[in-house]
Amino acid sequence: MTTAIEAFAPAKINLTLHVTGVRSDGYHVLESLVVFADCGDRLLVSPSESLSLTVDGPFAQGVPTDNSNLVMQAAERLRNLRGITQGATINLTKTLPHGAGIGGGSSDAAAAIRGLAELWGVAPLSGQEALPLGADVPVCLCAPTATQMRGIGDVLATAPYQLKGWLVLVNPGVVVPTGKVFARHDALYDFTPANLEPMDWIKDDDDLDMWLLGQRNDLTKVASDSSIAPVVQDVLKELRVGSRNADMSGSGSTCWGLFTSEDKAKSCADRIAAKRPEWWVRAARILP
Repeated sequence: MTTAIEAFAPAKINLTLHVTGVRSDGYHVLESLVVFADCGDRLLVSPSESLSLTVDGPFAQGVPTDNSNLVMQAAERLRNLRGITQGATINLTKTLPHGAGIGGGSSDAAAAIRGLAELWGVAPLSGQEALPLGADVPVCLCAPTATQMRGIGDVLATAPYQLKGWLVLVNPGVVVPTGKVFARHDALYDFTPANLEPMDWIKDDDDLDMWLLGQRNDLTKVASDSSIAPVVQDVLKELRVGSRNADMSGSGSTCWGLFTSEDKAKSCADRIAAKRPEWWVRAARILP
């Protein structure tokens, strides 16, 4: 019998995020190019008669261990849809800041689905089956593949160009409530047309840079507003020194800078960490 299964929950990075509409049920219609980084949380799932969750790690404080945690909700949904009667002990090691726009909870849930499916010998949840858990869970099930996400997170396609390179991720320690950011966006701005440009012509990093110049994160201007997290502008200013491109991920407040080499990424990360030691800073490779 398998004694334990390890599952990695990589940071989810939105290199683009277009807010193109809102449905009558309140779900926003989006377009996004999502990549995954080699830093993230880790889960260890072990056989047990009941289902339980423990949390440790540098960002464990404040993370619930009951059914309000998305990991537990994902485990219960997998059990119910696959007719599983046994349980599992789940240990989650939180190394990513939460409320940070890099899919921590959603990636944890997707990792739990993968790990528990292997432990229990069943098929993981499909994207459609996982969608009720949250709009980011289906795309996190696609990790580590770069993925184009549309709709409410339910329309997914492998990106024609699989990015390479390095990211510097910076979180200034400010939690940005997703609901608040979307509500403020809807109050202040019109929805943008759907225009996630095709990527099939991209052949190298120079092409990718040109493609990214035509993209954006519609929530950056909202999250960096003086009433929410103006420090986001300070983070982006630091990341734009030497990077190929930089923007905010998701609804924030984590921002990314894109680099062609490990040396350049680590040099940038070291510079920012020395200047702003209170910020969370990581140089991370884009997963293939």
